[in-house]
Amino acid sequence: MEAIVLAGGFGTRLASRLDGVPKPMAPVAGRPFLEILLTQLRCAGCARVLLSVGHLHNVIQDYFGSAFDGMSIDYVIESVPLGTGGAIRLALAKATEESVLVLNGDTFLSADFAGMLRFHAAEAATVTIAVIHQPDIARYGGVVIEGNRIVGFDEKGCSGPGWINGGAYVLSKNLAWPPALAQKFSIERDVFVPQVARLRPAAYKVDGYFLDIGIPEDLDRAQTELASVGF
Repeated sequence: MEAIVLAGGFGTRLASRLDGVPKPMAPVAGRPFLEILLTQLRCAGCARVLLSVGHLHNVIQDYFGSAFDGMSIDYVIESVPLGTGGAIRLALAKATEESVLVLNGDTFLSADFAGMLRFHAAEAATVTIAVIHQPDIARYGGVVIEGNRIVGFDEKGCSGPGWINGGAYVLSKNLAWPPALAQKFSIERDVFVPQVARLRPAAYKVDGYFLDIGIPEDLDRAQTELASVGF
């Protein structure tokens, strides 16, 4: 297993809590949030991680170095902010596996990532998106699923229960990117949404815990809710 972790975010909404560290290094239950994600990947059998970094990247590099608990770490450094899509495209070019797991560095999802890779292969998919059911999709936006495939996306602000993007993807290394993309772009807004009919992303349904630490209230929740995570 090979994984890309997007760890270049500025964490603007968390600025008062970060104390000079990038958002993925926000302290959660006595350790950096990114350490929790890397431990989760190691437990899933991941052998190599590509850390996509930018803002204050030296803090991350100094802390983790070139390996974590037997798992090798390589860094893909953004000289300018590239958005989620630009960062993934840059890191994917340095991947060696045919299918690569991608995680957001500010989101925890309790999922079977090895199972997700197997599902991706069984579906012969180019893109697989982990989805999780939420009682209210307003903050996140929803995904529309038919069978095992995503056929559409609902914009943020639509309230009510439904499936949301869980912030974990499996992408084929040879993913054909749309030709007119800028250097900086969002993989969700600029690729998944407009290209949904072409890509036909597979929907990997996860019945597990989900937390996005992007706002102070949820970072506070993480202090207790992730303190008892099983690794």
